[in-house]
Amino acid sequence: MLDEKNILIRCDGLVKIYQSEDIEVMALQGLDLQVERGEMLAIIGKSGSGKSTLMNMLGGLEQPTAGKLFVNGEDLFLKNEQEMTRYRKEQVGFVRQMSTRNLLPYLTAAENIEVLLDGKGKGRKQVREQALDLLAQVGILHKKDAYPGQMSGGEQQRAAIAAALANGPEILLADEPTGAVDTKTSGEIFDLFRRLNEELGLTILIVTHDMKLAGRVNRVLMISDGKISTEKIMREDYRRALEALETESSLGQRTHEEYSVLDQAGRLQLNEEILSQAGIDSRRVKVEVVDGKVVITKE
Repeated sequence: MLDEKNILIRCDGLVKIYQSEDIEVMALQGLDLQVERGEMLAIIGKSGSGKSTLMNMLGGLEQPTAGKLFVNGEDLFLKNEQEMTRYRKEQVGFVRQMSTRNLLPYLTAAENIEVLLDGKGKGRKQVREQALDLLAQVGILHKKDAYPGQMSGGEQQRAAIAAALANGPEILLADEPTGAVDTKTSGEIFDLFRRLNEELGLTILIVTHDMKLAGRVNRVLMISDGKISTEKIMREDYRRALEALETESSLGQRTHEEYSVLDQAGRLQLNEEILSQAGIDSRRVKVEVVDGKVVITKE
């Protein structure tokens, strides 16, 4: 259960409609979400489900067509442009899949961080030391003088994470951060996120298609048709075993309990797999309460 007193992010009925000529596309359809301070969670869903739109809103890059988004109890989209700029610079860090969107190719790893630290009233030496400290924190201090083109995909993503941490954000957003690297490197990057979450208390939201990686966080959210349809919570016995063994090789396959999510209006969205298993192929179903349980049957 989420601790209401510790909620950092709250989305209430977010709607986003993109319009092009005579075509309207609804990316978010009344999405509700709550995220606790210091939580690390994964967001999964098919292409076009609304994952990236949600991340862009959390990053202050897009505004909703309707609905509200609160961060630290403040309505994000009631802020003026100056306040939004400060939010994007100081409260949230963003790591994207493609390194070309994270790092400037003509700057070294250290310089990519230093340029984000300039103008903070710090001396040149202090800026350099802080940049090197961040590179050490993500495990690539030895690449401080390397340009992005001289680094591997995994090293580029580590440098991108260090850059995203430059201004000490409270929230770290990662949109497919392991999509362009191999399986081994994906696991290493994910372990880095987990360490940063534990050591720095960062709130981290990761959009991923990698179900194996998603299964290693306490909470996994499935977005379907612009809404949170399913939520998976890590089983307590699995979490304890994972912490004790520090490996997943000897653990069972059933890692999470899966729940369907009711929105604020009490509506329930059933995913395609559940509908198929129940043989439901129409929009009309029968809902009744039997022995204290809600039973849904096809027409």
